[in-house]
Amino acid sequence: MTLLLTNEDADEILTMNECIDALEGAYRDISRGIATPGGRSVMVSETGQGDGVYALKMLGGIVPSLGVGAIRINSDILTWPESGGGMRRVKLPKAPGGRWVGLVLLFDITTGEPLAIFPDGVVQRMRVAGTSALGVKYMAREDATIAALIGSGWQAGSQVPALCAVRDIKLIRCFSPNAARRQAFCQEMAAKTGVEMIPAPSAEAAVRGADIVLCATNSVGNVLYRDWIGPGAHITAIRDGEIAPAAIAAADIVVIHHPANLSADHIDAPEGLTIPDQSREATSRDELKDLSGAPVLADVIIGKAAGRNSDADLTCFLNYHGLGFQFAAAGAAFFRKARAEGRGRELPTEWFTEDVHP
Repeated sequence: MTLLLTNEDADEILTMNECIDALEGAYRDISRGIATPGGRSVMVSETGQGDGVYALKMLGGIVPSLGVGAIRINSDILTWPESGGGMRRVKLPKAPGGRWVGLVLLFDITTGEPLAIFPDGVVQRMRVAGTSALGVKYMAREDATIAALIGSGWQAGSQVPALCAVRDIKLIRCFSPNAARRQAFCQEMAAKTGVEMIPAPSAEAAVRGADIVLCATNSVGNVLYRDWIGPGAHITAIRDGEIAPAAIAAADIVVIHHPANLSADHIDAPEGLTIPDQSREATSRDELKDLSGAPVLADVIIGKAAGRNSDADLTCFLNYHGLGFQFAAAGAAFFRKARAEGRGRELPTEWFTEDVHP
């Protein structure tokens, strides 16, 4: 039987620690050449409605040690409105009922059969934060206790518990352009984690003096600048362009997620259609031209590359764009826990298989 799961299932049973552990094991497999990280493809076109661009995104990966492969598929309407003094990337919930479309298909690599189908929302959020947390675990100072968070949206909400899972954080200062939103966010996260959360009046005020700086926004432009960051800090971003190039260039150690994720080569657009996502600061700026040769997170995790050489080092992890194996790893942890707890709806596997040779 194939298990149909929901975002509610993921939110209620998959813990951040379980997600981080699953990701860490899979990263070790990647560095050792055991797992397949997978590529990504984003095909875009006009919608014909004048309200955005249609994007069909696919990425997949395989983690043999977990016995699974996964495919993530998104069918999105993308827009780039001006907000809070800059351009932001916003997915419109245009599906019936005001909803988004994102699915993960988890497969058994011994039979090829589909094990589970679930929406990508909660697992996506957790794997992004879990990956940032692994960067902190292997690159931030052991005595780091003060953090800054730029952003108070959907992705930012998972960064806080993920950070607290790998460091003994005492204080987090948070900034986002909407004062009411950042106040509410700080109250919510403080209640959830028990960590003191302070809404900051500016990004600079949040960052100065912080041991760890997390960027988790939907901004297309820079939100973190070199002059704000002190020696010994660890900085990270989930989107290309969040950290100003000068700040990246100033880091003693820069670690990237994967070289293929630094460019826009995976975007396939018809002639005459350009989108902001096709502009990549990491590959277009002279000061960052050698970035593709930087060590990757998987190698840092197994000790093949250094995440930090001294407490004075400024370290930077660029957590740009997901890799398909993350959904295989986190998906396997989610599926097995759901199966053990009797969650989800069982569907006949023959609905998703065929007796005709494809």
